[in-house]
Amino acid sequence: MVTTVVVRVWMPDRPGALGQVASRIGAVRGDVLGIEILEHGADRVIDELTVSLPDEDLISLLTAEIDAVDGVSVEDVRIVEADRIDPNLAALAAGAAMAEAEPSERLEVLCRAAQRLIEADWSVVLRDGEIIAQFGESPDVAWLLAFLAGSGHLSEVDESLPGDLVWGHMVTAGLTVAAGRSSHMIHERERVRLSLLARLADALV
Repeated sequence: MVTTVVVRVWMPDRPGALGQVASRIGAVRGDVLGIEILEHGADRVIDELTVSLPDEDLISLLTAEIDAVDGVSVEDVRIVEADRIDPNLAALAAGAAMAEAEPSERLEVLCRAAQRLIEADWSVVLRDGEIIAQFGESPDVAWLLAFLAGSGHLSEVDESLPGDLVWGHMVTAGLTVAAGRSSHMIHERERVRLSLLARLADALV
């Protein structure tokens, strides 16, 4: 049975590295459906590859083949739905959904959009120390507020941020949208995506 997986790969920033990885994927009869660069810098690249495999049992072999490329390591592999939407299209769809929603429903739409974009376990919208929209089971609100307050000096896309939490401030509206997941690390491209979504929401609410 055909299986679609997302593979997050750390590789050296050198010509041919991605080609070597793609060749290893082909060696196990995998088909690369999409590529997204999550982070780039310090002579390293983190890519997210969407791959179709003819059989789920090939996942462990796929991981071993990619890890065998010099300087390359697999951060995470997970099975996704075959019709998983491209993250960039998902971001545009989220913006459209917020623009089309009734004003009274926009924060709920934002909360759901944040969860989908980050593939998060939970997402919340905060105002004045209270959760006003929520998806999933968030951490204790007092802890979350304390963490956000203590991280106020950091950029929303700072590379030193924790890998399980992301947020975006809506300065005009006085709101913050935050999301988190425990399954795999949140990277720079995802932080940028949520920050831009928050800016769009700030102009709409």
